[in-house]
Amino acid sequence: MIDRRALLGGIALAPLARPAFAQAWPTKPIRLVVGFPPGGTTDLAARVMLEPLTTRLGQPVVVENRPGGSGGNVGADVVAKAEPDGYTLLMQTVSSGAINFGLYGARMPHRPEDLAGVALVVKVPNAIFVNNDLPVRTLGELVDLAKREPGKLNYGSSGVGTSLHMTGELLKQAAGIDLTHVPFRGAGPMLQEIIAGRVEVGVDNLPSVIGHLRDGRLRPLAMTTASRSPALPDVPTTAEAGFPAVEATAWFGICAPARTPRPVVDRVAQAVNASLADPAVWQRMADLGGMKPDLTPDGLSTPATFDTFIRAEIVKWGEVVRRGNITVD
Repeated sequence: MIDRRALLGGIALAPLARPAFAQAWPTKPIRLVVGFPPGGTTDLAARVMLEPLTTRLGQPVVVENRPGGSGGNVGADVVAKAEPDGYTLLMQTVSSGAINFGLYGARMPHRPEDLAGVALVVKVPNAIFVNNDLPVRTLGELVDLAKREPGKLNYGSSGVGTSLHMTGELLKQAAGIDLTHVPFRGAGPMLQEIIAGRVEVGVDNLPSVIGHLRDGRLRPLAMTTASRSPALPDVPTTAEAGFPAVEATAWFGICAPARTPRPVVDRVAQAVNASLADPAVWQRMADLGGMKPDLTPDGLSTPATFDTFIRAEIVKWGEVVRRGNITVD
């Protein structure tokens, strides 16, 4: 016979289990999944955060690179379907967090509501650049060359559905030119091919290409933000170059599986914000060309403001995909 008092007692105690778990969390290492290979901006931004998050959370935070699919979809799906216990987090990007929902629609392996925003970490400009042997020194000259030789120039990105792919498509639409998109599995392989001259034009997040631009291995033409990047102040914006419609800011932030206990989400968010408020940590981001999240008055973010930001980005990039009639196989 069922002991009614014991049953009711168990029900009464059940809601306490999750807060108790959250209070003890974390008790083991935390995975921060990156949906791209090492060396790209997503990986770089994640690794800047490892030491400060490890210090503030009291357990090792380790990067796990899970490239594959398009625009980081595989890594994002790993986290979307992970146990919502706070031990598997995602370094989310504008690609897998927003653009790909417009590109792939029902073919996306998960839905936006399967992931919860924790904190926006950094925004970065995209840079448009060329191989040094290409006879162009401005974005206008590149457009003129592309018009003289339609379909002959290739532009590389770190994958279909990335903000880099979309930036190239925006340039094609705004300038009325024909460039062939060549997607790579990450920034590293793409940059190698452009430096070697096998691909003429590149679009990349500033952090992963800034070293090559500063050292002269590649020639920068424009930044895709409304104002010039303090990291490369001599490089004009796309608006200054005559193409104001080509504006795209990449972003990187931490997400957790939906249904992760709110106290855990809040604790990670606090650790992220405290890390970004540390001048030494932020200087590392700034040296890579990073810009503050700016979703709250203090220049940082909260889980709620990051969720709202992601929803707006899904709408924004969905419109870009529809207007450009951009499709993927």
